[in-house]
Amino acid sequence: MSQLTLPIRTERLLLRGYRVDDVDALLAYYSDPIVARYIPWEPWSREFAAKIVAKRIHSSGITGTESRLALLVEHKAEVVGDVVLWPADETLSRGEMGWAFHPSVSGRGFATEAVRALIGVAFGHCGMHRVIAHVDARNEASARLCERVGMVKEAHLRQDHWTKGEWTDNVIYGLLAEQWHG
Repeated sequence: MSQLTLPIRTERLLLRGYRVDDVDALLAYYSDPIVARYIPWEPWSREFAAKIVAKRIHSSGITGTESRLALLVEHKAEVVGDVVLWPADETLSRGEMGWAFHPSVSGRGFATEAVRALIGVAFGHCGMHRVIAHVDARNEASARLCERVGMVKEAHLRQDHWTKGEWTDNVIYGLLAEQWHG
């Protein structure tokens, strides 16, 4: 697989790799308890944000089972969110996606545009057969996003995931390359 050319441009967005100076931009939304509610971490501290950025700087493509493609999403040179794709198995033919966006941009279609671009990379560049997203069943915004980009709800697993001191339901959305109309 060839190296992915970054940044990726969509109609309104720029998806780019991480830089050392991105800590404050990420902290602006990941430190918000509302944003952190459905992700595996508590609201971020500056130290934790710096640690994540240092890791994600090297997450620039799908090259093996432990690799990641982590991209920041910018609109008019401002970070509005981030998306990530990683292999879901050892064949690299199945991928899993995740995302988070600053609450101030909710309802503007940025998440939909960015996730569509990431799906295009998964199928077009990485040659994946299938992509999935695991969504906390209470996270209605992410469930709607999955549906907007064409993903299908494939499972609702009751009390499947232990996070932040409680069992939560997990909803799995999936999309096959042959169903992608990007």
